[in-house]
Amino acid sequence: MALFLTVFAVCMLIFGGMVVILLLSHTPRYRTEPEHLLNLFDKALENRVGETEWNAVIGYPIRHDEYLESVRRRARYLMDEHGRHGRVARGKPLLDADGQAELAALRDHLAARTRLRRDREGE
Repeated sequence: MALFLTVFAVCMLIFGGMVVILLLSHTPRYRTEPEHLLNLFDKALENRVGETEWNAVIGYPIRHDEYLESVRRRARYLMDEHGRHGRVARGKPLLDADGQAELAALRDHLAARTRLRRDREGE
C-alpha cells in the first residue's frame, strides 16, 4: 500500500506540475516592427529574398500598428500586381521593374516615417 501511495503521489506531482507550467506559459507572439519590413524590402530590392520569406512576413497581419498594416497590404498588392510566382527560382527578381520602383518608394516612405518617429521620441 505504501508503494501505491508513493507512485500515486509522484504521478500527481508530475501531472500537477505540468498543468501549472501550461497555465503559466504564454503563447509566443511575432510582432512585426518597421525594421523587419525595411530589411525585407532591402532584400527584395537587392534580389536576395525568396518567395517563402516574402510570404511569411507579408502574409502575417499586423494588428498593433495600423500604418504598418497599410504598408504590409501595399506590399502584398505590389506582389499581386507586379510579381509572378516562381520568378526567384528562375533567377529573376521578385518584382518586375515597375514593382521594384514602387517598392523602393514604399521603402523610402517607411524609412522616413520611422526616422521621424524616432527623432520625435528622442527629443
